[in-house]
Amino acid sequence: MVLLVVDTQKAIVNNRLYQFELFVSSVKKLIDTARKNHVEVIYVRHDDGSDSELTRGKDGYEIYADFTPADNEAIFDKYVNSAFINTGLSEYLKRKNEKSIVIIGLQTEYCIDATIKSGFEHGFEMIVPENTNSTFDNRFMDSEMTYKYYNEFIWNGRYAKCISFDEAIGLMMDEKS
Repeated sequence: MVLLVVDTQKAIVNNRLYQFELFVSSVKKLIDTARKNHVEVIYVRHDDGSDSELTRGKDGYEIYADFTPADNEAIFDKYVNSAFINTGLSEYLKRKNEKSIVIIGLQTEYCIDATIKSGFEHGFEMIVPENTNSTFDNRFMDSEMTYKYYNEFIWNGRYAKCISFDEAIGLMMDEKS
């Protein structure tokens, strides 16, 4: 099992996110729990091109301070929504014989959705803990509806296991034993 932290970059981690405070505290606790229980934490950053704050070299591209990677933690950079396209992530995980991915981060309907579906197609068990992905209002749905639509309807039982936060903590603690 690994913990995959997707696109938690300064440009998009802000109080406009659905349940911002809960999201930040949940992500911090999962990262801390993973580290304490020897579950590898892997980061993914999105580079949106030169006209964006999500561009290598700009402050917005960097990982949000509360989620800063440790020196030994892998970081994969991507240019499309899926963390598996042209990043080497799938090969990296298969070399390590990893089968389960606990996925957290941003944004629910973009990179989290694409990465979950792609991970599923690559044969990984995708696990989504509650309150560890988030998004903004969009022109079709508000952020709460978007979060619930994906977590409660689209992913669970199809592409992923959507589990309680406490279950996710328990899985990571079981990994240690």
